Amino acid sequence: MNYSRQREEVLDQLRMHKDHPTADVIFSELRGRDPSISLATVYRNLKLLSELGEIRKLSFVSGADRFDPTVSPHYHFVCERCGRVLDLPMQVAEGLDAEAQDFVSGRVTGHDLVFRGVCGQCSAEEKRDLSPGQEKS
Repeated sequence: MNYSRQREEVLDQLRMHKDHPTADVIFSELRGRDPSISLATVYRNLKLLSELGEIRKLSFVSGADRFDPTVSPHYHFVCERCGRVLDLPMQVAEGLDAEAQDFVSGRVTGHDLVFRGVCGQCSAEEKRDLSPGQEKS
């Protein structure tokens, strides 16, 4: 693959994130530094980087695809309130693929596991929004 300055910019920008941004977020951040970059260029490079295994494309989240600079196996948590996607630094269940294989007539090549709930920031905001004596419904 030939070197591309814009591809390197896209990858560097993604690596600055811990929150699994969308292509639109990456584009808006890069646009401020490089007015010549287009949204199509960002999408094309994210797609290529994903296909090359340099980043992960996360399609399990509702809405736009998100991108993860960490390609090693790991799990995610998605906040049901704000949509934030967080990495979970927990042990990956290596035996889960083999266990699933017993139920598949084809071949299991891996798995993605997503936990859902309310993140700490949204939980704190909910608590602040409740008046004393008021209960959450």
